[in-house]
Amino acid sequence: MSVRSSTRAKLLLSAFFSFSMISSVSAAPGKNAEADPDRTGNGNGSRHNAGRPVPKPAPSASASAHSVSTTPRGIRPPAAAELPPPQEAIIVTGTHAGNRRVYDSVSPISVISSQSLKQTGQVNLIDAIVRLDPSITAQQVGKGGASLASTLRMRGLSPNEVLVLVDGKRRHTTATISTSSGPEKGSSGVDINMIPTNAVDHIEVLRDGAAAMYGSDAIAGVINIVLKKRATGFSASAQTGANAYNGDGWQTQINLGYGLTFGNTGYFRIDGQYTHADHMVPPTYDVGAKTYHFPPSSNHITSTPEETRGNIALSFGADLTEGIQGYGNILYTHRHNEAYENYRYPNALPGLYPYGYSPVETNDENDYSATLGLKGHNLFGWTWDLSTTYGADNSRIGTINTANVDLYQHTGSTPTSMMDTKYNLAQWTNNFDVKKDFNIAHTVPVTVAAGAEHRLETYQLWAGDVASYERGGAQGYGGLMPSNAGKWSRDIWAAYLDGDFHFTKKWEVDFAGRFEHYTDGSGNTETGKVSTRYNFSRRIAIRGTFSNGFEAPSLLQEHFSSTNTSVTSASALLSPNSPGGRYLGGQALKPERSTSAEGGIVIEPIDRLHVSADVYQINIRDRIYVGGSTYGQTAAQAITLSGAELPTTVSPQQVSALYFANVGSTRTQGLDIRSDYSYVSRRFGTFTPSLSLSLTRTRLQHINTNANGNPYLNEQTSAFLTTTSPRSKIILQLHWTYHNWDATIRQTRYGETSDMLTYQDQTPAGATCKGQPLAYSNVCWSKFTNTPAWLTDLEVGYRPLPDLHIAVGANNIFNVRPRKVPLDVNYRGASPYDLNASGISFTGGYYYGRIDLTL
Repeated sequence: MSVRSSTRAKLLLSAFFSFSMISSVSAAPGKNAEADPDRTGNGNGSRHNAGRPVPKPAPSASASAHSVSTTPRGIRPPAAAELPPPQEAIIVTGTHAGNRRVYDSVSPISVISSQSLKQTGQVNLIDAIVRLDPSITAQQVGKGGASLASTLRMRGLSPNEVLVLVDGKRRHTTATISTSSGPEKGSSGVDINMIPTNAVDHIEVLRDGAAAMYGSDAIAGVINIVLKKRATGFSASAQTGANAYNGDGWQTQINLGYGLTFGNTGYFRIDGQYTHADHMVPPTYDVGAKTYHFPPSSNHITSTPEETRGNIALSFGADLTEGIQGYGNILYTHRHNEAYENYRYPNALPGLYPYGYSPVETNDENDYSATLGLKGHNLFGWTWDLSTTYGADNSRIGTINTANVDLYQHTGSTPTSMMDTKYNLAQWTNNFDVKKDFNIAHTVPVTVAAGAEHRLETYQLWAGDVASYERGGAQGYGGLMPSNAGKWSRDIWAAYLDGDFHFTKKWEVDFAGRFEHYTDGSGNTETGKVSTRYNFSRRIAIRGTFSNGFEAPSLLQEHFSSTNTSVTSASALLSPNSPGGRYLGGQALKPERSTSAEGGIVIEPIDRLHVSADVYQINIRDRIYVGGSTYGQTAAQAITLSGAELPTTVSPQQVSALYFANVGSTRTQGLDIRSDYSYVSRRFGTFTPSLSLSLTRTRLQHINTNANGNPYLNEQTSAFLTTTSPRSKIILQLHWTYHNWDATIRQTRYGETSDMLTYQDQTPAGATCKGQPLAYSNVCWSKFTNTPAWLTDLEVGYRPLPDLHIAVGANNIFNVRPRKVPLDVNYRGASPYDLNASGISFTGGYYYGRIDLTL
């Protein structure tokens, strides 16, 4: 169904949501939920809630909270009805204070429960979060090797500018660096799909610069993934579904979990997850089909990858002696995925592939981490936490159904399956943190926290098979050469100090400072943060934050380089320190520096109705991105200097090269609004409506120049940084439970994105721009705009037995897809969508069914 044809249905759904919201707001609120004593971070009533009534200790995102009195005896209420409103949960992110609720925070934060993640119908953790938080987007997958790893973005900034924690400990990043065109090029954030969704208790999303608390990368915000711990018993679920409009893209996921307690305080939990997804290939028409006589839908470059993934998570802990507790977790994932590259015509290598061929890029990946820690409550009166975390990501990249064309032409033979490279990134982090509550002059309560951290990062690249890089290398993905290979490491030392002062019962001020030292040339960094909150009453408060932050260049950005070739073209991503990078004007990378300001209001006009609105501005100077885009013979020379050999079939006019650089300064401004309510009706069940909105805009303030005096950014790369993220994102959701029925309806509006696309092979041959052919021009681009679109999700569940829950649902039920690009920017007709934008996906509607069992 098209966007236009589904407008009426969406308006009706919006009207239904609005009516439900108004009805629930006008109704009398229900009573607060009872507490779960197992909630991590729980404590007794705290003075930190001064200015409003001290709540009972709030339950976790997986604890029991509300029940409907009309539920028949012997039937367990739907799982969603067992959850407390997320804003009532106790948070541990962005604060050192205890017993702090979401809407008591001095910084904007939200909580996503495990049940909410499940109700999205998504089998990947990233996709589930994107469905629930408007400040988070993910790049569209579906362009060759760019699809092999997934990362997320917050507030339109880079994945490298989002810090991810697991149980409060820094998570290692992926070893895969994005090399495809678009806003994420050069990034290597955390791939949270490597964490099993069924092991997650809840997720805390801090939308604030927090480098002073957590260190590098926390410019846009922090995502803290809290694992299940004391949840006991056996649980299982199975889900399967497909793209109903194409009949492909089947996804299957099986989850198993078991938890137990021992002694008075011990717990152990294991969760396993198996996921498989088939390719989803939208219809395309390759314009070369008539000339070279092959099926016009042969090119599958625009598609989702095939993926098989197995995850396992262990969490454990117990009191070792009086006042000292041991804890830990172990996470492991193996993933194999395959992504199509551009189809090669039958005339490309007729002796070997008389009917043409599509190279396939493969990834065999192992990702693992382990955390061990000790914590206690009486180290000279201080609460303390000592932990060590080791994590690593290792990938083996290869190509199958490929060939080395030049090698075949010169020797008459070529491998058709090659290992292109291996890379490994490891991170070992050690932390010691202490905290103590004081009372200055018996008048001013204060919490003081301090800590030290050491982090060792290592990165290693291996060369591919000889045939994968010599004489132009493998088709689809050229292997890394010995000159690209190497091993690099660095140490990071850090210390921080934080003081949370309550000068009055209504006024709180938090000061934080941090120092970090990098041994690889990034130097020293000092960051600070001042946050404040004033409660006018229990119903209304204002808050604000001013901070600075940084993001150190990653080892991948400093040292990675690669060359990709097709039959007629080549592109290279060079290290700024390589001979080719220096030839083009590359310079040593510096850390990004940021300054952030944020202010907001929090109101609770009636019990259980919470509304917050926060405006922010983030200034970043020396942003790290790919720059110095160079074309033609100069680019070919730079590639040659780096040790690569281009195929003889490659035209110099279709050769490009670029490198990582501190390209310039940006300013990001935005507004976040959150509103949620919970209403219990004895007659109609439980209604939980919510509204969330994120507006964001990024502008370039300054463009830096390279060592040769040329600007790092052009019109196209500037657009990647500023306009390819949605200007707005709105999520309207209503969750309803009644007896053993439950339903969730969600409407998401993605705002406008725009991009500067390269003119391709279908551009008229005589068209010129500034004295150059318009096709593949490096000075003129075609502006393309993706118009706003609404997506509708629906899930309906039923519980026939107390331990069994069945659900069916649809994501993007009306099959809304992005606009198709004009033919002159659609390479060979096989790339009909703008995949540089982080808006809606081309995959369209997805329908699924799920069974959940809890014993």
